[in-house]
Amino acid sequence: MKKRSYTCGLDAAIDVMGGKWKGLILFWLGEEPLRFGELRRTVDGISERMLILQLRELEASGMVHREVHEQVPPKVVYSLTDFGRSLLDALTPLGEWGEEHMERLEALR
Repeated sequence: MKKRSYTCGLDAAIDVMGGKWKGLILFWLGEEPLRFGELRRTVDGISERMLILQLRELEASGMVHREVHEQVPPKVVYSLTDFGRSLLDALTPLGEWGEEHMERLEALR
């Protein structure tokens, strides 16, 4: 995230979301904590490199918690923080709108 002043709340929220992948990552982590490989398989179309980048940014912004379990091989589990869950709660109505209008939107593509 860039350090700058926001013009409104929507500006701040979009800055945290920054693109198509973060919303999907938050959505799937809202279901349950996931390991990296599980998340990679669940978020359809995301590359490993992009997932790593997006998770780092979400962790830096306080949305996602990364827990490393010391074992061989290492186990890393990602989950939403309370801050991340609050953003997901705010995005839920937007997702519902998308579900309601998905056919129309796909026809326009």
